[in-house]
Amino acid sequence: MAIWDFEPGHSSAEFAVRHMMVTWVRGWYKNLRGQLYWDPKQPGDGAIEVEIPAGGFTTEEPERDAHLRSVDFLDVEHFPVIRYRSRQIELTGNRKLHVHGELMLRGITRPVTLEVDECLGPVDTPFNNTRLGFLAHTRINREDFGASWDSPMPGGGRVVGKYVYITLDIEAIRRD
Repeated sequence: MAIWDFEPGHSSAEFAVRHMMVTWVRGWYKNLRGQLYWDPKQPGDGAIEVEIPAGGFTTEEPERDAHLRSVDFLDVEHFPVIRYRSRQIELTGNRKLHVHGELMLRGITRPVTLEVDECLGPVDTPFNNTRLGFLAHTRINREDFGASWDSPMPGGGRVVGKYVYITLDIEAIRRD
């Protein structure tokens, strides 16, 4: 089983959540760290591990970012790392997978399945290495991880949606 290291400059995670029930707020994590244990001929035997610095994102609004890093949401002072570890990889179609695993956020671990829409490669590069990539997405309920802050809206509704949509875009380099 080959080991593939995430290439930080070409790997990212995006999150999106409803704001005031009418629009989406998006944020990005860059420079993800992780490993993929993968043989394209035996995808079901693979595994993935990801570590993300919880405070290492931007929504390009410094005040909002500070609030998201606070105890109301990510509480990065007490929980500085977000982790994901797979438990099973299931082939669901040509280059499509379901990665069943556990997400640890704010010190709480819950099962989360990543739907991999594209698994591309491996390809040999002009830089004397072999790479592969994948695009995956999932949805989590932030309240399941203790991030339940909200503020009432006149007439009802939520300021911050409870569902967070996550997309991972990963490029990994095979270790030799």
